[in-house]
Amino acid sequence: MSRDAGEAPARPRRGRRPGGNDNRLAVLNAARSRFAQDGYASATIRKIAADAGVDAALVMQFFGSKEELFAAVMSISPEALARMSDAFDGPQDSLGERVTRAYLDLWEGPPDDAEPLLAMLRSTITNEHAAEQLREFLQARLLDAIGPRFGADPAAAVRAGLASTMLIGVIVGRRIVGVPILVEQDRETIVKIVGPAIQAVLSGSLR
Repeated sequence: MSRDAGEAPARPRRGRRPGGNDNRLAVLNAARSRFAQDGYASATIRKIAADAGVDAALVMQFFGSKEELFAAVMSISPEALARMSDAFDGPQDSLGERVTRAYLDLWEGPPDDAEPLLAMLRSTITNEHAAEQLREFLQARLLDAIGPRFGADPAAAVRAGLASTMLIGVIVGRRIVGVPILVEQDRETIVKIVGPAIQAVLSGSLR
């Protein structure tokens, strides 16, 4: 995930807000507008900081990265984001199952984390811009995590995109469309079936 490390610090607007809480809220509001306007990939920390009237360094101090800022805008807790990251730790031969389980746990877990994501997913059906944001976020999330494992693979970005699309398809079937046979299955059954496919896509073991 890009941290906009190469960007020059944004020049703050005049009349900077003095309070830390006010600044944080201003950043969240600016990020919400900028993500909606530019999409996830094109929205940068520098642009968001300029919109909020603060330094880019302050945005990083509050949120740490663009990924964490997007998660905050989407009301995804840091704990939920950490669980997604932790799925990539461990033996490579069980990576697919861990990633699949982490995604299902997020989208089907506590309402405070799952409902904002499901609301965004529902909006993608009629709003292409929302769909683009969600795709970019999930693809970048996977690509950032698998990079250290498969960084030399020129198709790593394609693998990340395919894996994220497959996982979103499972969520659409279970939570949006409500395909009966999928809804009836417990989570671990889905993990055991889908995990090997995600493993094959991410690792390139399917030829």
